[in-house]
Amino acid sequence: MIETDILIIGAGPVGLFTVFEAGLLKLRCHLIDALPQPGGQCAEIYPKKPIYDIPAYSEVLAGDLVDNLMAQIEPFKPEFTLGERADTIEKTDDDKFIVTTNRGTKHIAPVVAIAGGLGSFEPRKPPVPNLADFEDKGVEYIIKDPNFYKGKDVVISGGGDSALDWTIFLAEGVANSVTMVHRRSSFRGHLDSVQKVQDLAAAGKINLMTDSEVVGITGDDHVNGVTIKTKEGEKHVACDHWMPLFGLSPKLGPIADWGLNVSKNAIEVDTFDYSTNIPGIYAIGDVNTYPGKLKLILCGFHEATLMCQSAYKRIYPDKNLVLKYTTVNGVQGF
Repeated sequence: MIETDILIIGAGPVGLFTVFEAGLLKLRCHLIDALPQPGGQCAEIYPKKPIYDIPAYSEVLAGDLVDNLMAQIEPFKPEFTLGERADTIEKTDDDKFIVTTNRGTKHIAPVVAIAGGLGSFEPRKPPVPNLADFEDKGVEYIIKDPNFYKGKDVVISGGGDSALDWTIFLAEGVANSVTMVHRRSSFRGHLDSVQKVQDLAAAGKINLMTDSEVVGITGDDHVNGVTIKTKEGEKHVACDHWMPLFGLSPKLGPIADWGLNVSKNAIEVDTFDYSTNIPGIYAIGDVNTYPGKLKLILCGFHEATLMCQSAYKRIYPDKNLVLKYTTVNGVQGF
């Protein structure tokens, strides 16, 4: 059983900033996220996308924002349960919550803060007939450890930042060969990444196939190749792994069954402290809804700040909370 003061569901920017605000109040945090690394969409889907509405930054890449947040909260030593989805919640006799993940990991805390962005993310799967037969047998939707592909022949499908970034990374001394397949001739990713992929193709370091798509998988108990449909017909490409990187589809997931008031796939909250209809459970960031709601990261930061003040009073009802400014007291970690 993992015990903490505030259990945060979602390790995106808002969830990470919650650790900072809680840390200032000497509250410890543990974060659960279905993705294999912190950062949410910013890290998984568009790490190189520029963001323009973060205070004090005229422009910051999404991935850099995550890195900065991780550095900011390091003094408070948060702990993470990554690659697992928060599935069930139950109330204890002493007014705490036990949250269990899809892999059976149990967490207990007096306060739960749902900062799940648009919800849990599930991979967008292509309509390939025998796809399910090869999942985790050469078909991967998320690249967790690039060294796993050392010396392997890989095929990557997709036209966004994730597909472009991993094509570039694996082509530079990691994989034995990289084939990138995209249904169109134009890409949706960062222009710099697109240019790098095209340069790699021109130099013969990757096999770039546009106006093409994977329509079949071959192999026995593991992938040994894919069938690719092109304008000229179908081609077979031998490979050890195929990664269809078409992004992740957001869903509220099991949280929708926790007894919370939900409206249009978002959790209703009281704007006084962003509490839900269940005392002790809060919802902050894009996952919540209220009149005038704006789905912006900076709004989530504000919501996290007020939520932590309320959480402290719930955890320590007999203590007097006095707001202390960091400009005066600095940041004192654990």
